[in-house]
Amino acid sequence: MGTLAQQPSPPSSDTPQPSTPAANQSDEAPSSDSSAKPSLLTPLKPETKDNVYVTITPRQRLRWFLTNSIGPPHLAAGVITSAFGTAVDRPKEYGPGWAGFGDRYGMRLTGVVTGNAMEASIGMLWGEDPRYFRLPNEPFEARVRNIVKLTFVARRADGSFSPAYARYIAVSGSNFLSNEWRVNSEANTHDALIRTLEGFAGRMASNAFEEFWPDVKTRVFHKSE
Repeated sequence: MGTLAQQPSPPSSDTPQPSTPAANQSDEAPSSDSSAKPSLLTPLKPETKDNVYVTITPRQRLRWFLTNSIGPPHLAAGVITSAFGTAVDRPKEYGPGWAGFGDRYGMRLTGVVTGNAMEASIGMLWGEDPRYFRLPNEPFEARVRNIVKLTFVARRADGSFSPAYARYIAVSGSNFLSNEWRVNSEANTHDALIRTLEGFAGRMASNAFEEFWPDVKTRVFHKSE
């Protein structure tokens, strides 16, 4: 009777095992306790520059568009800006009160949706990634520089950073295009240029939120334990 071939023993728990970078684990993959993919209205997981870059998928791009257009933080920002516009009665055609607030809120929302749709779709043509990439382990000054930098540059399919051309087209194009349905007092080149600058300022503020909010949230939860 021949001897049985010796079977390889399982690796010891003391033997270091290769690990897969966190960035290679797409949040489109089903979780261990559910076979369903994340909802299209579920915000994308925060990305960091330290992780191995994985190209954004078409579904993630759609989720980025939806959550950055009608996600709670962005809808809340619209409430603030529309309330301010109502308080100072600008533009005057909308008038004061809830009716004026509703008109301003709706106008802002159409601009945001149009701009995000343009950035997500045009950027797909050359692999421009609209996501923000954090630097959680860097000094405060480096993180602020990253916030400013990623307002004007974006990642490409090879992981490199290049001018965010789709964003330039989207922010400026959507604000000039909206002149077609805005009231006369702000349907002009001067106001469209101001809105374009405000659009980039808004993206910078959004980057700052994505950079620092995970840290704030972690500290708050730790204090509550």
